[in-house]
Amino acid sequence: MHHDRKPVLAPLPRPAPPEAFTASERALFRKLSTPAKIQDWLDGLTYRAEERAACPRNVIRERRAHCFDGALFAAAALRQLGHAPALLDMWAVRDDDHVLAVYRVDGRYGAVAKSNFVGLRFREPVYRSLRELVMSYFELYFNMEREKTLRAWAGPLPLAQFDRYGWMFRDDPLPYVSDRLDALKHRRILTPEMERRLTPVDPRSMEAGMVGTLPEGIYKGGATAVARRGRRKG
Repeated sequence: MHHDRKPVLAPLPRPAPPEAFTASERALFRKLSTPAKIQDWLDGLTYRAEERAACPRNVIRERRAHCFDGALFAAAALRQLGHAPALLDMWAVRDDDHVLAVYRVDGRYGAVAKSNFVGLRFREPVYRSLRELVMSYFELYFNMEREKTLRAWAGPLPLAQFDRYGWMFRDDPLPYVSDRLDALKHRRILTPEMERRLTPVDPRSMEAGMVGTLPEGIYKGGATAVARRGRRKG
């Protein structure tokens, strides 16, 4: 996999002064009263094709997001509903990675996510384990060569540990958060024999999974995980 390297963490950001969401931001969060409504709001955003990531406050201002900053926004919104803000990372081969905001209801896991691909977004909280949640994305995680590309996952990464750096209100801590996500121990989901047996995605599934896909956001090949850490799969 292209991630077999010792991760290099971005510099530790400086602690930020305490901040809070504004009245208009709080009003938005009140409207996002369920995980499904958070997903609907994310789905309505313009997809951000560049690698720069925005904090939740700037996602609201810009009305744009890719998978990493979309997951950050979702985690912040889930926090308003009483869920601990946390991210789960998924690694792929010959493709972009993907990030989910994960939550639990009655002991079962669900996810909210921003993606350029139809099948890589919301999951109801019905999964008994994080691995089970991850595997629900496997068949729908593909590149333009029709390869099923998902290979490993890690998490959850609790985001409360980054509160002192202002991750919900400032962009500058985000490279550090992203690097901490990359540095987690990732668990492979396939053996080499399983990989050799994989069949291509069928044309109808591929067409359905790409309804509304923004061409600029599709993985073109050649980029490393370091170069793509901002956008990831989207």
